[in-house]
Formats: sequence, C-alpha cells, structure tokens
Amino acid sequence: MKYVLLYTSADDIAARAPEHFPAHRARWAEFHDRGELLMIGPYRDQSAALAVFTTRQAAEEFAQGDPFVVNGVVRSWEIKEWMEALVPEGE
Repeated sequence: MKYVLLYTSADDIAARAPEHFPAHRARWAEFHDRGELLMIGPYRDQSAALAVFTTRQAAEEFAQGDPFVVNGVVRSWEIKEWMEALVPEGE
C-alpha cells in the first residue's frame, strides 16, 4: 500500500510558485532522503500535482508543512490509499 498526495493548484500558481519553489523542493528532498517520498511532480497543465509516499503519516506531515500549502500555491489537497499492482522487483 502506498499513499498518494493529490494537490489542486491555486488559480495563480504560475505567479506564486517560483517564490516558494526552493523551500518546496528542499522539503521534498528531506522526505525523499528519509525514504518516505518515492515520486513527486506536477501535471503538465499545472492544474494539479501528485506525490507518492510510503506512509499516510509522511504524506500528511509533508502537506501540512509544505510551503506550497502554507503560502496558498495549492488550493486543496487530499490523500488517497493506492494499492499498487505492478511493482518493479526489489521494491
């Protein structure tokens, strides 16, 4: 079981994201280094983004302190349980 964090972007994301991106990136690097964040990225149209975490607790902790959430770059977020079906060997 993995946990997918889904973000819905604020309408003015293109204007607001650059200011907060360095802190946002540092946050995801921290969670990745801890082995809790597996993947992260926005949709091409910038309407939303998603991240895959190993635990619900990590996903919640990430979102609650993410500079994109704290500073309104993200309009809303939710966590979904994801039952991965095809997993590379060794993961």
